[in-house]
Amino acid sequence: MSGVNDALTVGQVARLANVSVRTLHHYDALGLVVPGGRTEAQYRVYSSADVERLYAVLAYRELGFPLDEIRTLLDAPDADAVHHLRRQRAVLGHRIAHLTAMARAVDTVIEEKTMGRDLTPEQQRAIWGDDWVGEKYEDEAQERWGDTDAWAQSKERTSAMTETDWRSIKSDTDALEADLAAAMSRGVLPGSPEADALAERHRASIQRFYDCDHDMHVCVASMYVSDDRFRSHYEKRATGLARWLVDVVEANARKVPRSAPPARER
Repeated sequence: MSGVNDALTVGQVARLANVSVRTLHHYDALGLVVPGGRTEAQYRVYSSADVERLYAVLAYRELGFPLDEIRTLLDAPDADAVHHLRRQRAVLGHRIAHLTAMARAVDTVIEEKTMGRDLTPEQQRAIWGDDWVGEKYEDEAQERWGDTDAWAQSKERTSAMTETDWRSIKSDTDALEADLAAAMSRGVLPGSPEADALAERHRASIQRFYDCDHDMHVCVASMYVSDDRFRSHYEKRATGLARWLVDVVEANARKVPRSAPPARER
């Protein structure tokens, strides 16, 4: 190790990259980001190169690449860091172009509606095009969690839900998120009784779809800051709400008794 900044602990790297320790342990187990050293007490320590690889993984994940493919890409003998950055930049360029085109389409429809003009189906297709990405989210979710009990429970429970059920869920979710935003604006602190009650309401909202213990709750909440779609959703409610909610969930989960961590988590 070349210095303090080249021997970071799991917790330091988690805070640096804004990911959970659980995620780092998972990446280690998969061989995606394996810490390059250990302390005398056998705690993981990460080098600058390890952190660089972590950011490469996170960038590919943000772009929708599955973990197995990311590992294959990063371990390719003929690909260096610059190669990966250029590839990521190219994918980002395509995404930016797509979103820019969508924004122009929305602006065009707004203008037409403002002028009181109705669009024919052919005109609508010409404006909107057919490069839709929203329908891919279901495939992405299937890829990430399709072999889990939570996925099976979610599919089973949602298949039985009626239109009334969905309206109730929407109403309850809106009320919960409004209460979360109001609590944050009032300065409610994570770990306080009010914050814990809100965390439990939030966990209960997830349990409508699948069983969600406190560890699972923390795992799910981590996506609220790591995934732009979730982060944007909460930030529209109130600036800083995504990070505050994650802190609330984690503080509440820490109060739940649990067994000692396994040796490999050191």
